Amino acid sequence: MSKPILHDRSVDQPVAPEAHQSNMPISDGRPPDAEMARVLGTTPFHMALDASGSGIAHWKHDPLHDDVEPMAHHVIMAYNGSVQRMERRTGRSVAIGTFRRGVVIIIPEGSSSRWDIPKPVDVVQLYLPHAMLKRVADEAEIASPTDLLERTAYPDPITSRLLLSAADALEGNGALDALFRHQLTDLLATRLLAAHTGSPSTFQPTIGGLSQKVLRRAIERLRSDSGADVSLDALASDAGLSRFHFCRAFKESTGLSPHAWLRQHRLEHAMNMLRDSDVSIVEVAVALGYSSQTAFAAAFRKLTGETPSDWRRRMR
Repeated sequence: MSKPILHDRSVDQPVAPEAHQSNMPISDGRPPDAEMARVLGTTPFHMALDASGSGIAHWKHDPLHDDVEPMAHHVIMAYNGSVQRMERRTGRSVAIGTFRRGVVIIIPEGSSSRWDIPKPVDVVQLYLPHAMLKRVADEAEIASPTDLLERTAYPDPITSRLLLSAADALEGNGALDALFRHQLTDLLATRLLAAHTGSPSTFQPTIGGLSQKVLRRAIERLRSDSGADVSLDALASDAGLSRFHFCRAFKESTGLSPHAWLRQHRLEHAMNMLRDSDVSIVEVAVALGYSSQTAFAAAFRKLTGETPSDWRRRMR
């Protein structure tokens, strides 16, 4: 199989509903992508693993005809390639589906199956420890089982869009991208509990935002240039809240998620530097923590509709 350059599978015809579950997940301390790397014979195009045990990886690989052994994490995939038929066998059960954008694949922890995919594949995968899924259920006060259903090319455009959006956060500005991935992982876990467990979930509403004191402290941390920890865990811990409730309260108070607030703040700072100084665009990107001028320019254009150089010329 070809090796990618490293830069830093709607069910149409489910033949049988039952999924074979193995009691021997891979839990020998290897990273969650290890079994995928073994089967695919390649490495992720991009990948980010967090200390929590979760991870997101973007894979581009050749046709697959092999068994995937049990893993110790839930694996959720969003398909991003050309439309194609595929087949998945789990024990004596067979599922035949069509891969297209807007479908997801869910492999619960401990599940083993054989995959036959005739064409090259482009997927983004979420590796989700069951402990994290349960933590999100407890924090959100979701009254439903936390056992995920096995899905094969299952139509779920919401989960698919969320997961595919993570591909852009697997490189670039470390702190900002990590914060985005933490929020996205919790959001995806909430979505999975609502749409892909044995029964519908019941959510308890969260009312009200952060107190002025707590909000001010969170914003000071986000604004800090001293290398302060701006991870979602740190922000929530400082506020004395769970990650789930902190994100909801912060958005209630500011209208933005913590990640969106930090991105906007940094780009507003970039505008001031571009307008009021003669520093180069490269220097602005470095000052704001972006890994490259290209990453900075892409983020700037997404917010303003202009490149940094075009914006600077218009403002002067």
